[in-house]
Amino acid sequence: MNNTQQTVRVGLFFLLGCALAWITFESLSGGQVFKKTGYTVIAPFSNLKGLKEGDEVLMAGVKIGSVAATRLANKQVEAVLTIDPKVQIPNDAIASVETSSLLGSQHLAVSFGNSSVMLQNGDVIKTKNTVDMNEVIAQLGSLGAKLEGVADNIGKALGGDSGGGSLFAKVDKLVEDNGPKLTETIANLQDITAKLKSGGGTLGKLVNDSQLHDELLGAVGEIKTAAADAKVFMSDTRGIIADVKAGKGAIGALLYDPATADNLKLSMNNIRELSAKLNSGQGTLGALLGDDKMYKDIQGIVKKADRALDGLGDQGPITAVGVVANALF
Repeated sequence: MNNTQQTVRVGLFFLLGCALAWITFESLSGGQVFKKTGYTVIAPFSNLKGLKEGDEVLMAGVKIGSVAATRLANKQVEAVLTIDPKVQIPNDAIASVETSSLLGSQHLAVSFGNSSVMLQNGDVIKTKNTVDMNEVIAQLGSLGAKLEGVADNIGKALGGDSGGGSLFAKVDKLVEDNGPKLTETIANLQDITAKLKSGGGTLGKLVNDSQLHDELLGAVGEIKTAAADAKVFMSDTRGIIADVKAGKGAIGALLYDPATADNLKLSMNNIRELSAKLNSGQGTLGALLGDDKMYKDIQGIVKKADRALDGLGDQGPITAVGVVANALF
């Protein structure tokens, strides 16, 4: 009985050891032992950033394969991926190396894609480079150094250096040198505000006198009205100018109507000819203006008529007519 129990115990320990060895081997090999084979996809990168054989290939957090191998090829690196045959990847999907945890483990993330064409065995998947934590840490270190330099410069500006005083010292000296001027300026400002408050000066009256304020508003209103009237005048003027350009009215006809202009020229020529004839004594009117004899004859006739009229007082109508006729002719 004791031998049987011992044999059973040894068998159980053996089986337990085999199970532990299997679990350990599966963990170290990435679970690829006796795994169904899938199709191969090549993912080229400029830097795998710690991605190694056995790391998972995830799509939206779901495992669809694993990294079968990593290799160098044409000045870049390639990750050979083994994808589950049940999973189809569109040819416009993009793969990127992502960090799984803060401990530095990596995995390959694959986007869904929208194409209806699927990747086949041996095809190359599109990839994109991601930010490496080491690069981020290096950049943070560089930023820290720059911030340290800025802090040092600020400290020198505030605390001073061997070449000159601090910023506070310079400000203090500036205030000290210009103290009397600042005091005088403040006093002047106080006087100005006091005058404004008491209504002194034009600005003070504007601030304190409501009547002056109302008059100013009235003046502004009148200016607005005058501006409106000026706009109306300008509009009317533009209308008149437009009518003149269109040949409307006397001025428009004179400026833009050729027939009217020709008639005006003809009238002016006639007036010049008439004045020339009058000056030269032609015609009855010219003779009246330039000949003294006709004037004297007319004057004599008028005198005779006057004497004849004086002799009509005591004579009858018929005798009067005869006398006038005799006197005239």
